Amino acid sequence: MTYILAIDQGTTSSRAILFDKDMRPVQSCQQEFPQYFPQSGWVEHDAQEIWASVQAVVGGVMAQAGCTAKDIAAIGITNQRETTLVWDRNTGAPIHKAIVWQDRRTSAFCDRLRAEGHEAEITQKTGLLLDPYFSATKLHWLLTHIEGAAERAARGELLFGTMDSYLIWKLTEGRAHVTDATNAARTMLYDIRQGCWDAQICALMQVPPAMLPDVRDCASEFGTTTLFGADIPILGVAGDQQAATIGQACFEPGMLKSTYGTGCFALLNTGDTLVTSKNRMLGTLPISWAASRPMPWKAQSLSPGRWCNGCATGSGLFPRRMKLLTWPPPPTPPNRCILCRRLPGSARPIGTPTVAARSSD
Repeated sequence: MTYILAIDQGTTSSRAILFDKDMRPVQSCQQEFPQYFPQSGWVEHDAQEIWASVQAVVGGVMAQAGCTAKDIAAIGITNQRETTLVWDRNTGAPIHKAIVWQDRRTSAFCDRLRAEGHEAEITQKTGLLLDPYFSATKLHWLLTHIEGAAERAARGELLFGTMDSYLIWKLTEGRAHVTDATNAARTMLYDIRQGCWDAQICALMQVPPAMLPDVRDCASEFGTTTLFGADIPILGVAGDQQAATIGQACFEPGMLKSTYGTGCFALLNTGDTLVTSKNRMLGTLPISWAASRPMPWKAQSLSPGRWCNGCATGSGLFPRRMKLLTWPPPPTPPNRCILCRRLPGSARPIGTPTVAARSSD
């Protein structure tokens, strides 16, 4: 077998890349898909359009390389995180468009939960803040706003997943309903200290545990696809920002990566200790090698573009043509921030904080 196939399912496009035995990229294919904005602050994707785009890029990259499924040793998947989908266990039909990580429709529900005093416990267990960004409140919205969804979920008829779970389910023709720990950690339903779905948070969000995927290591057997002409095992999954952290080789405490795409994200390796931020930064899992033990190291993550417009533009470090993400603004800006201007192609320990931004494209 000659190649490894990587599927990168992003927020605005899907991409497939073939790597040779020396891990050199030899062919790639990319396809954009539509974005839907049904009202202000709402962002949706059609999961079936995403699936069609993934099929197209996989077929395209195989055609470019002149290879068949028998030439591919394994598939790895990285994906946009937090984007939330519910589909029928038997037919595979989504009950609604996927609610994208950028979507803010659950802001009022988050405010209510925060007022009721739930944020501290959620942060202690998941490392995350009570925010519409994460999957849990999006899933709650789907179950409470789509007619009959809550009842169907309670009967075990519906499945939840982020895009990695949905793609694996489609690739395996419904044989595998799984995710990896890095994606589970971004749902706000997963206890990153215990390494399992949290029953109390699930009850708070009115999520039946039966609709949740099994959680596996990043490097695990996620199933086998036969859709491309021969058996190809799916052997690796990681959320896009965690995958970038691995790709930037941030394996030592103090190393930080910052990547620039639809969002701008910095992740800092804090070693084997989950550091509690005093400035509303997040704790998350960067990688899981063994689901049977606690994760070996943790990371702080943030999306600087959400609130550092004044900091970056005032610094004079960036060309005027560069624009910063300012949507959605947080209710209360943090007192200070630690951001890193990424050196192209590098990952380095941080010392004095610097600033990060991304261009509008």
